[in-house]
Amino acid sequence: MDTSVIAPVASLPRRRHSAEFKAQVIAACLQPGVSIAGVALANQLNANLLRSWVSRHRDQQRGGVSVRIGANGSLAPTGCSPLTLIPVTVQRANAPASGDIQIEIRNHQTVFQIAWPMSQATACAQWLRELLR
Repeated sequence: MDTSVIAPVASLPRRRHSAEFKAQVIAACLQPGVSIAGVALANQLNANLLRSWVSRHRDQQRGGVSVRIGANGSLAPTGCSPLTLIPVTVQRANAPASGDIQIEIRNHQTVFQIAWPMSQATACAQWLRELLR
């Protein structure tokens, strides 16, 4: 029986990337027709990590906020106050159902035109279901 102890593999130190490097690879990913996975492979990065950098960059750009890449590599908005939620009240218009349901059925040379009150839409649906069986 082998009783040798397997030594744990030493973990590699976490790599830190400069803000300039991140800006360059993000800019490369934003070029038309460029694959994020291809840019990641070419720069020895994990594709999911690069995808998250690009995603954060795009989120910041959509919000109209200028972005700076911090010393620790995180993307952060510049010159912005913290986000504030503003309550919004939405009122739904209670428009009365008016008009009629218009149905036209054509069978060879015969045309049936039916006008059903909108207030009886459920009954109209049941009638059509029976008619189409």
